[in-house]
Amino acid sequence: MRVITHTPEETIKVAEKIGKKLQEGDMIIYKGGLGAGKTTFTRGLATGLGLGDCVSSPTFALVNEYQGKNITLYHFDMYRIQTEEGLESTGFFDYPFEDNIAVIEWSENIIDFLPENTINITINVINETDREIIIEGGERFC
Repeated sequence: MRVITHTPEETIKVAEKIGKKLQEGDMIIYKGGLGAGKTTFTRGLATGLGLGDCVSSPTFALVNEYQGKNITLYHFDMYRIQTEEGLESTGFFDYPFEDNIAVIEWSENIIDFLPENTINITINVINETDREIIIEGGERFC
């Protein structure tokens, strides 16, 4: 699926629709540079999951957790993690992913340690406000 958005609000709306289709055990990996809109997209996912929109970048915390009644969204930033040892030190492998949903920014840094059945979301900056969003890894999102 490929979508062009023209405002952050449109990006949130696209992500909200995706969030409504997410299931326990889903792992989303983002590709996109600084300022592309990964955290904005995560805000929409959280809204679609019924978790509210109080999403912030996990850059300094490495992970933010957004808990709902029946599911938790784990939002990781792997910008500074580049090795399996570094990933292990974050406690990444201890999270109950099978019952929840994970979203990973800078996933390319740890791609060798992630499951194959991830949902890939690429956010390309077209200009100051426009984004190209490409979603791969699941027909339910078409």
